[in-house]
Parts: sequence; structure tokens; C-alpha cells
Amino acid sequence: MLTEAHVGRPDPRLRPYVEGYLGYRERVAQPLVRHEVAGAFVVLILGWGAPLDVTDRRAADRGVSGANAFLAGPFDAYCTTRTVGEGTGVQLMLTPPAARRLLGLPLGELANRVLGVDRVDDGLVRLRDELAELPDWPARFRHLDAALLRRLAVTRPVDRRLLHAWRLLDGSGGTVEVGGLADQVGWSRRHLTAVFRREFGLPPKTVARLVRFQRAYATLDRVPTAASGGSAAPGDGAVPGRPARGGAAAGPGWAELAARLGYYDQSHLIREFREYAGRTPAALRRPGSHSSNPG
Repeated sequence: MLTEAHVGRPDPRLRPYVEGYLGYRERVAQPLVRHEVAGAFVVLILGWGAPLDVTDRRAADRGVSGANAFLAGPFDAYCTTRTVGEGTGVQLMLTPPAARRLLGLPLGELANRVLGVDRVDDGLVRLRDELAELPDWPARFRHLDAALLRRLAVTRPVDRRLLHAWRLLDGSGGTVEVGGLADQVGWSRRHLTAVFRREFGLPPKTVARLVRFQRAYATLDRVPTAASGGSAAPGDGAVPGRPARGGAAAGPGWAELAARLGYYDQSHLIREFREYAGRTPAALRRPGSHSSNPG
């Protein structure tokens, strides 16, 4: 398998919406299957060459077959992707407010679905074709800047109260109560839930769980392993939270992490991983088991 990755930084005017561009070229001789975790984000792939199949185990019509340019999510369950051959493209990871602004459509139409860009916006199809014709990654990233800035100029800003609700929820790491969130933005809980679901794709309670899971997922490589004298990873058959024999914990273990992130206990954290990643933290720590989503 041959993989190239190129990271681009967007124009400063786009930074509130897009953290970065990931350009890739991948050549695989045998079918490659990846496990993609759930997340409160939207993935935009503008690719050309080998297509992907995206499968949601819950319903066939939520995925897509043979697409190389598509929009996905936000998703409250894990899915799988499959590809073979050589493909090139650019990936953007967008928060719900950023996707709502840049795409100019409510994310309720995208939640738990993968749609080819031809079904969403002809402008994205043209953008993909233009990127494919450019000679190198710097030129592609500059072209993306210009295209996204034009979109910002013609799309309406997200409602300031809804944006405030998102920032409070995300800033709390998913621990804020929905009732308290509604009070802070001056809406009833029912109204906040309805507007949040319509505009950002999922209700605030689900998004809070996903934000918390994403933070836990991002720590997988930082929690000490049993081999290094840290606490055993949940799901590896050892006593949860107990340092491995031969040494004291080298840093915050899983039980402490669960408490810090707002889980009831370590078992609660494991259940969330099984639901949103399809695997335990221990299984995800094994070489080659991570998804390509950053979580």
C-alpha cells in the first residue's frame, strides 16, 4: 500500500470554520477496509480515482457505493469504508456549525447519511473537478481557500444563540446538561432540541455524548499501557484501573480518565466505545486498529 499525505492550512479568514486540509494519494492492490468511528462532525471528501464504499450496519440506504466525492455525517454510530485501486483527493473535517455555514443547508438532511456531492451541491462537483486538474497540493489548497471564501460571502451566518449553545456544549467536553444549556441561550429545552437537531443534525444530548467520546478516543495513545507500568486498558481482561504488575501507573489511568471526562465509571466508558467505535479501548489500541477519523 502506498499512501501520501499533505496538510494545508486554510486562509486565516477560514480558520473559524476549517482547521486544515488533508490531501491524500493512496494506492492499494487489495481491498482495504477501515473502521470509522462515530462523531459530531461532518466529513467532506473531494476525491478522484478509486471510489469508496461506505457502509452503515444499521441501514443500507445510509451508506454509499462507488463514490469518490461525498459528504458524511454527523454519525451517531460507527461505519466501515472499503476501497481498492488508486485514489487522490482532499478531506475536510467540519464542526456542525462550520458545515451548516459553508454548505448552506440544515444538517438534519445529512445526519447518519453519506451522500455523493452530486446529490447535494453541483458547486462541490465542479470544485472537485477543478482540484483534480491542478498541478500540485499548494495550488489545490489555494483554490480551496478561494472557493470556500466565496461560499462564506453568500451563505447566512448560523443563529447566534444556536452557535452559543454549540460553543458551550463543546467547551464543556459534552458534560453540560441540556436543560442548563437551554437556560443559557434563553430557549426552552424542547425548542433547543428541535432547532439543534434540524440545523446540526443530531439532538444536543447525543452530540454531548459524541463530544465526550471524541475526547476519550483522542487519548487512546496517551493513557499508559500495561507494558509501560500503567493501568490496563478497558477490555483487555485485566482488573480495570489497577496498575499492571511490575510498576506503578505512569500517568492517569482509565478509571481516572473516565471520571475526568464525565463518565459514571470505567464500565460506562467501555459501553460508549462499543457503541460509537464498535470496539473496546483495548482493541482500538492494537496496531492497525485505529480508524482514519481523528475523532
